[in-house]
Amino acid sequence: MKLSHEIVVLRTKHPFIIARGGSSEYRVVRVTVTADDGATGWGEAAPSRHYGETADTVSSVMPVLAAVLDGADGWSLEALEQGMAKAIGFNASARAAVSAALHDLTGKRLGVPLHRMWGLDPAASPPTSFTLAIAPDEATLRERVREAASYPVLKIKLGSSWDERIVRIVREMEPGKVLRVDANAAWTPKHALRMMPILAELGVEFVEQPLPGHDVEGLRFVRERSSLPIIADESCLVSTDIPRLAGAVDGINIKLAKCGGLREALRMIATARAHDMSVMCGCMVESSLGITAAAQLAPLLDYADLDGAELVENDPYVGATIEGGVISLPAGAGLGVELR
Repeated sequence: MKLSHEIVVLRTKHPFIIARGGSSEYRVVRVTVTADDGATGWGEAAPSRHYGETADTVSSVMPVLAAVLDGADGWSLEALEQGMAKAIGFNASARAAVSAALHDLTGKRLGVPLHRMWGLDPAASPPTSFTLAIAPDEATLRERVREAASYPVLKIKLGSSWDERIVRIVREMEPGKVLRVDANAAWTPKHALRMMPILAELGVEFVEQPLPGHDVEGLRFVRERSSLPIIADESCLVSTDIPRLAGAVDGINIKLAKCGGLREALRMIATARAHDMSVMCGCMVESSLGITAAAQLAPLLDYADLDGAELVENDPYVGATIEGGVISLPAGAGLGVELR
């Protein structure tokens, strides 16, 4: 099998700002796996500087991953994903892209969508949230809430100087919607405990990653004193992180760009269930190619946050959709993604 790649620049409809910054342009990497018979599979890397990756680092490790695929049995998905992890310990989004491409190729050869290959029913998928990034002012926030009118679940990014006001405005404008908040590791335990009663009063469903990723005991301290569930994101990269989070959080947020592949994502789901935790799957700013790979997991989730492609104005692909918050998976073989 051969491996090729191409950098694609995605532009967001609005600047996508979270607690640690943001941008209006995101460079992702499309990878293509080509089998000896000419069959191909696609995947996408959505690298994050927070985890030490850029489109350039993804490109730089492709020869290492190509060596793992050279002469390998393309059906051996588990062995190939483990082989990539052994070849390079980091660069999770790069490995996830190749994993998705291998699964896409396998589904195409079998003539079935990936979720069917796994025996999953798309109708079991939960609704996805739509993200409200940190706005520069109240007028902009109100406009973005109006633009998100068709989505029944909103995820509010916090970690600003006016967090409480943001949530109050969104709740005032949308009294009946499900609201979730994500502080992206920006709070201290003291600030988190000050915010929790306010968020509970405003009917927030849960709080995602209120504290820095390394502060597991801080998360435990906050959870023991909070009436709202806590979901770990930056604290939980792979399945081996989950046991130490038991009792410190109520659930985990899986992202392919963090965990390194679809096989590892499945392990994370099983591990979380074994520890009686809820399971969410999220995303970076990605095209429909990246989102569709993650969306194959949707029937196994409690919560979904798969809106990355909806934030993009120049999505090159047609794949999974989230109209009205409903996740609709393509019927085509493999990932079922096509060029727009």
